[in-house]
Amino acid sequence: MTQQQTGSTRLVRRRRSPQARLLGVVGELLITTGVVVALFVAYSLWWTDVLASRQADQAGQHLRQTWTAPAPGDAASSVPGYQPGDGIGFLHVPALGKGNSVLIKMGTDPDVLNEGVAGVYTQPYAAAMPWDQSGNFALAAHRDGHGAKFHDLDAVDRGDSIVVETRDRWYVYRVDAVLEETSKYDTGIVAPVPEKAGYAKPGHYITLTTCTPVYTSRYRMAVWGSLVRVDPVDAERTPPAELR
Repeated sequence: MTQQQTGSTRLVRRRRSPQARLLGVVGELLITTGVVVALFVAYSLWWTDVLASRQADQAGQHLRQTWTAPAPGDAASSVPGYQPGDGIGFLHVPALGKGNSVLIKMGTDPDVLNEGVAGVYTQPYAAAMPWDQSGNFALAAHRDGHGAKFHDLDAVDRGDSIVVETRDRWYVYRVDAVLEETSKYDTGIVAPVPEKAGYAKPGHYITLTTCTPVYTSRYRMAVWGSLVRVDPVDAERTPPAELR
């Protein structure tokens, strides 16, 4: 075979049909689109975390500033009622990481939770406040994006501590039960007496809820605790032993 014939043969072998070329172009476009979508999702989660955390920090600082103003008597009893978006206090869960402090606001609508806070349920059951005679202080927060305050909620286990900080009180709870997965329509997990936690009568309870599995909103998980004690806030706002 001559050198010219060999070159012609190689050219023929390298030629592709129009269909093959089209499939190649489509494949490259799909790969590029997939990479762009993945980068966009990652960027969106990261950026919403940054914005929400910044907003929550500013709102938390503002709440603490209002606490420095004189208030007659017990702050809890001096407040007639909270409106959606109002700051309640701060949630501290040592199992979520050192220095973890989450601003608590009224409501669980997206415009509240997207601020990087833990929201107090107002429906289907109106959550009881920690200082009420009894009830369930039920909270929700995002697991991914918008601050992702409950991203590691699955790290919380029985016996762990949960502390709610208000203007003049530290409410210390102990985790009694964890539900790893349930339907997002399971409203019983935030009922005044959440039976799935093993409670059978009214008491002072707290419930933390978020979406599961991670990066989805298919199901819900819940962490339940009961009140152990209430400590007064001193002039230095010395945290309880569970947070030291």
